[in-house]
Amino acid sequence: MSALDDLGPEDGPPVLLFHGHPFDRSMWRPQAERLASAGHRALVPDLRGYGQAPPAGHATPFDAFARDGAALLDRLGLESAVVGGLSMGGQIAMEFHRLFPDRVRGLLLAATSAPPETPGGRDRRDAAADRVLAEGMDAYAHELLSGMLAPATAGRDPDLARYVLEMMCAAPPQGAAAGLRGRARRADPRPSLARAAVPTVVIVGTEDPFTPVEEARAIRELVPGARLTVLPGTAHLPNLEDPEGFGRALDSLSETITP
Repeated sequence: MSALDDLGPEDGPPVLLFHGHPFDRSMWRPQAERLASAGHRALVPDLRGYGQAPPAGHATPFDAFARDGAALLDRLGLESAVVGGLSMGGQIAMEFHRLFPDRVRGLLLAATSAPPETPGGRDRRDAAADRVLAEGMDAYAHELLSGMLAPATAGRDPDLARYVLEMMCAAPPQGAAAGLRGRARRADPRPSLARAAVPTVVIVGTEDPFTPVEEARAIRELVPGARLTVLPGTAHLPNLEDPEGFGRALDSLSETITP
């Protein structure tokens, strides 16, 4: 599949990672390579409407993103996987767990929040969807960049800042708009998370303006036995700003999973 990175041994314990908005699967490259080198099978798809995935319609319901992930596991003959995501991808991982709890062997929830959207949040996401369809991604992406990376990160690593900006600008407007509309109407995952019976790691950056540390703590308190890693000096993309610190937290989850 052109819209899937499948790294590591075929018989390795599988890890399915959902990217955030408005990104693509390449944002997980450091983690996919780390997992593969440790003997895991890293499955990193482009979400419907993003990257090289097929175009989306007017709106992509969150259950559609989650069912796409389940269909991927089915195609590969896999019963279950560690399931994770960042930001919107983390919310899709929660939706996957809500729909398919028996297929989840562990949860990675990074830079994300659990509560469903408020009425005001729905209006803002719908307005953003209309905007990217009317204007394209460039202005929207430039505005998001300052929250995606901590200022210190952007200052010391301009190549990373350029890569993140280019990735956001390259997102198909139709897919990004459909994702925003679906996200605005996502189901409440908290009841299923409160019953989660799998190893769970929550990761957040201290400088994240979109999902502050308090949101991560709320997930940690909600999910039985969940562990929280706070990465200093990182914002909304801690996996790219501090791949080593993020990787150690991911190791602590993946090492609990046996073939």
